[in-house]
Amino acid sequence: MAARVALVTGGASGIGRACAEAFARDGVRVALVDRDEERGEVAAKAMGATFFAADLTEASVARKVVDDVANGLGGLDVLVNVAGFQHIDPVPEFPAEVWDQMLALMVSAPFHMTQRAWPYLIGSGHGRVIHMGSAHSLVASPYKVGYVTAKHALLGHMKVVALEGGPHGVTCNTVCPAYVRTPLVEAQIQDQARTRGIAESEVEEKVLLEHAAIKRLLEPSDVAGLVRWLASEEAWAITGSVQTIDLGWTAR
Repeated sequence: MAARVALVTGGASGIGRACAEAFARDGVRVALVDRDEERGEVAAKAMGATFFAADLTEASVARKVVDDVANGLGGLDVLVNVAGFQHIDPVPEFPAEVWDQMLALMVSAPFHMTQRAWPYLIGSGHGRVIHMGSAHSLVASPYKVGYVTAKHALLGHMKVVALEGGPHGVTCNTVCPAYVRTPLVEAQIQDQARTRGIAESEVEEKVLLEHAAIKRLLEPSDVAGLVRWLASEEAWAITGSVQTIDLGWTAR
């Protein structure tokens, strides 16, 4: 992994930061991309990475940051699409502008970035595209129409990229975790309690771990370990796959 360049979106915190830290420990030159400049700069400095501020909901920005990373770090070998957010409301009340923003960030941005990264990934000889999906890429939950739709869409994108990238040594896979102890999940607790009519103290047991065979939240480092492996040479034959790390959720 040494001497490779990895671009991680949503790298200022949570799963994105954990992935970036795992790559940095391997000697990879890491580019963190996030719109949170303050947290992004702090995270990058802590791991010896380079930070690029970008609002990936803008297609032109998403494409430009790929060139900025490749030019600044000397290429691009691994693209990890993690950036995302959650919103909880029933379908009739789900804000249309939030729907548009979610799809722009979690579906369109990975498309634009993968498309722009294509020549760099092929030139790498061992290009890797890794999407951060979710158990919600495979199953649904109420009140999450935007998130569930976006995470399902990533699987279609992954499959096409895997088929077209395969002859060039480019792999594409989607990691699908259950609930991970991140700021995104912690911020949901109040909304989950509100929409389901339960106490906030009951959310972890009755919602987050309801379908899990292993009753324990994942940590960001658990997910990062799988991402790190998918980016390695050992995973050269793994492409077009859904890599579940969901505590048995989708085994039902």
